[in-house]
Amino acid sequence: ADAEAPVRCGLRAAVLGRGSLLGKGTGAKVSERPARCRLGTIPLSMASPALLMRVVASAYSVAEKAATIVRNVMSAGDLGIVEKAGPNDLQTKADRLVQMSICASLARKFPKVTIIGEEELPTDDVTEDLIEDGHCEEILKKPCPAQYTGIKEEELVIWVDPLDGTKEYTEGLLDHVTVLIGIAYGGKAIAGVINQPYYNYEAGANAVLGRTIWGVLGMGAFGFQLTEAPAGKHIVVTTRSHSSALVNECITALNPDHVIRVGGAGNKVIQLIEGKASAYVFASPGCKKWDTCAPEAILHAVGGKITDIRGNSFQYNKEVKHMNSAGVLATLRNYDYYASRIPNTVKESLVP
Repeated sequence: ADAEAPVRCGLRAAVLGRGSLLGKGTGAKVSERPARCRLGTIPLSMASPALLMRVVASAYSVAEKAATIVRNVMSAGDLGIVEKAGPNDLQTKADRLVQMSICASLARKFPKVTIIGEEELPTDDVTEDLIEDGHCEEILKKPCPAQYTGIKEEELVIWVDPLDGTKEYTEGLLDHVTVLIGIAYGGKAIAGVINQPYYNYEAGANAVLGRTIWGVLGMGAFGFQLTEAPAGKHIVVTTRSHSSALVNECITALNPDHVIRVGGAGNKVIQLIEGKASAYVFASPGCKKWDTCAPEAILHAVGGKITDIRGNSFQYNKEVKHMNSAGVLATLRNYDYYASRIPNTVKESLVP
C-alpha cells in the first residue's frame, strides 16, 4: 500500500540462538572485502568523521552483506516467492532477509535515523547473523562535503529497496538485480549505495562476483567507470515487465535509435552512468521512492539529472507518498533534449 505514512523498519537486533539464516556459500569467487574498501570498526583514537560519511561507510558494508544473502538464497534453491499485488509484484525470501539485515544493522548504529523499506515486515527480533556492524574505511577517509558536515541523525531518511528487480531475480536474469540504500536530507537524495550481487556473473569462474557503487552529492561517485553514451545516438532504457500504451507512446515520440528493456530502477541508472543508454524513460506510475533515492544521488553526483516525466524533482522526506506517480525521466547528459520531446498528452496523463 502507498499510504502517506511510511512503512518504517522497526526492527531491533537480538541474539536468539537460532541457526544461520545466511545459508551455504555459492562456491563462486566472491570479493566481500575488496582491497579498495577495507572493512572494520572505528578505532576510538580516530577523530569521528561526519555523520553522513559514517552512514555511507556503514551502508557500503551492509550492502555487501545483503549481496551475500541474495546469492545464498538463490544457491539454496528455495526463493520463497510471494505475490504481493500480482505476478509482476513479487517478494522473495531474499527481499525479506535483506531488508531485515539492512534496517536492523543501520538502526543499531544510527537509532535516530528514519529508515523506510519496501517490504511490510513484522517488527520482530532479528537474529545476530543478519547484523553487519562493519564499515568501509576508505569512505571514512574522504572529507564530507561542507554543506553536510552538521547533519544530525534525526534529519536523515534512509530509503531501502532490499532487492530491486525481484521479478528478474526469480527468472534468473541476475544481472538486473540490485540492492539500493538511498540517504536523504531536507527531502533531497544526497548519498546512495547500489550493490550488484551478480555483477560479472557471466564472465567466467575466475571473475570476481559482485560490486558496490556509491556516491555523495558534492563529492562524486565511485566503484565504476563513468562513461557517456555514444555521441549522436539516442538509446532509451525502459521497463521490461511494466510496459503500457502510454509507456510506448512516450518512447516512440523520442524517436530513439535503440530501446533497451531491462528490470530494476537501479540497473537502469547504471546503464546511464556506464554509457549503455542515453535516457531512462518510464511514463507510468509504479516506481517508488526506494527505487529512485539511491540511484538519484549517484546520478546527480556525476552531473546527471532525474525527475518525473513532467520535470518535477522527487522529494524524499519521511512524510511523502511512496509512489512516483508521474513516472521517471533520467539522463547523464542532454536532459533538456529528452524532456522537450515528451508529448503533452503523456504529461497530462500522469498526475504527480
